[in-house]
Amino acid sequence: MARLRYVKTLEQVKQAAESNPEFLESTVRSIRTVYETDPGIVSAVLPRPLEPAERPEVCATFSHVAMHISPELTIEIGSAVFGVKATYDGVEGIYLITMPMTTEQAVIGGRETYGEPKKIAQIDFEKDGDSVSAVVTRMGVPYLEARGTVGASRGARDFTEFGYCYKALPACEKESAGFDGDPLLVRLEWKHQHSMSAPVEGELLLRESPFDPVADLPVRKLVSMEYEEGTTESNGRVLRPVPGEWLLPFLHQRYDDPGAPGIDV
Repeated sequence: MARLRYVKTLEQVKQAAESNPEFLESTVRSIRTVYETDPGIVSAVLPRPLEPAERPEVCATFSHVAMHISPELTIEIGSAVFGVKATYDGVEGIYLITMPMTTEQAVIGGRETYGEPKKIAQIDFEKDGDSVSAVVTRMGVPYLEARGTVGASRGARDFTEFGYCYKALPACEKESAGFDGDPLLVRLEWKHQHSMSAPVEGELLLRESPFDPVADLPVRKLVSMEYEEGTTESNGRVLRPVPGEWLLPFLHQRYDDPGAPGIDV
């Protein structure tokens, strides 16, 4: 009898879903930064029905993640999150503009399950004594970097954080600039349990890249920078469908589009 691994039984599918790395506990070390940018930029970068949060803040988090697949198997990756604070239905979260990841497995699961704007990147995360740094590089450009000195620990903390993204299927037909069905607004939920967190005295650097134009959201004031260690559990759910024209002006940002002309704000 031959064994065919391209097909599973429904019971095997159920078991695989229960062990999906997207939903498993992970051990994380992170540099978490928040900065203020121009209010007009935050408003312009948000697709409806998301609305700007009270303050025009951008979040950039760099992480080394150990995903615990089983007692015998742990997968280590680098990840980063870059997005602006936004609200929907009274719940504040981060609208995810780009999420570079170091492995294909991390990219595929997040993009297909949630619509997360993930891309393959090189992420160098280092901690040497009190010095900590992280650099995200794509297409040869080190476009996002944080570095600094870790201060005294503030102890443990637990909190829940939310993210917003859109799950969408671009149209198959070459002539169409729309979608095969309405995009879906998704809210992610990250449950953080930090064994320690500490302030970081340092800087966040945004460098010009035609593929990842984070420099278009300039740093006007660094609000906070922290180093943290602990665990994170993630999940998400669909909130509602949205008209395709609401998302279409923003969709190209999840792909490499160096010819994008941009808009004046």
